[in-house]
Amino acid sequence: MEKALLQTFNTSNAEEISLLTGGLSASPVYKIIVNTQPYVLKLDTTEGIPNPIAESYTTMEIAANADIAPPICYQNIEDAISITRFIESQPLRAVFTSPDILLRELAKTIRSIHDMPPIPKENSLFNTVEGLIQQIRKSPLFTKTIFEDFFDYYDIIQKHYPWDDMDKVPSHNDLNPNNMICDGKRIWVVDWDAAFLNDRYVDLAISANFFVRNEQQENTFLSTYFGDSLNPGNSARFFIMRQITRLIYAILMFKLAGNSIPAGAIDDPDLQTATLRKIGEQLGAGTLSLSSYRGQLLYGKALLNEALTDMRSPRFAPSVKLLA
Repeated sequence: MEKALLQTFNTSNAEEISLLTGGLSASPVYKIIVNTQPYVLKLDTTEGIPNPIAESYTTMEIAANADIAPPICYQNIEDAISITRFIESQPLRAVFTSPDILLRELAKTIRSIHDMPPIPKENSLFNTVEGLIQQIRKSPLFTKTIFEDFFDYYDIIQKHYPWDDMDKVPSHNDLNPNNMICDGKRIWVVDWDAAFLNDRYVDLAISANFFVRNEQQENTFLSTYFGDSLNPGNSARFFIMRQITRLIYAILMFKLAGNSIPAGAIDDPDLQTATLRKIGEQLGAGTLSLSSYRGQLLYGKALLNEALTDMRSPRFAPSVKLLA
């Protein structure tokens, strides 16, 4: 860290260093104060993929040059350290005071991401989903109580979704509220570790799962993104991708929960009725935490319950038919 400070600020002294919390990233992230100015220092983990730092740093640089990610002050691939401008975040809903305004801003931000120059990494969405499913099938959490008839519906999606569509765009792949920072005027996007060229509907679906609550909001969101080219096929594909991304996030939650199953754990009666609204209220009130086994389990199950509700709805069959 000393070398990074010297090369960036011509001093090795940071007046303050504090850990930034709120995300589930394995890489520690700090707020530092140097020469009275705040910055973000990230110590990246190299665990997992070949050359993850080089790809991640290149992507972050592309996003910063496109004025989507915060400006970069320092990057060092060998030391796996980056320093970026710190942006004091304000709650999105406090800045964009109506759902329609917020959804338009989100859609415009996502469109800006997808319009960036190509980024260096590409991956297979189908292989990612299938790999996660194989992992969770081996977990003690894989029970009928947890998954019910979810995979009966997923098998239909798997057969009909256009996985091999060559229309790939730069995709962030984790547009949850923790990765979106608002400075009071606009949205900045951080944490590009999971970014790769991907299906454009992934970013749209992930962000919608946090912010889109009804048909009118969906139309506002999609019509802002697609403009006059919005058609029933876009809406159908978006609807199906929402279920795929709910499955992905649910499995990631179950994987976290599987690392800390308490002795003698039994089925929680709240699993069957868990909804994102209920879980969100408990998280907001501090009565549930996503760092706990129960919080991870209930949040994962709430995602599956929301997906099942949608897949059992009258919209599912016509959407699949449009894809086919």
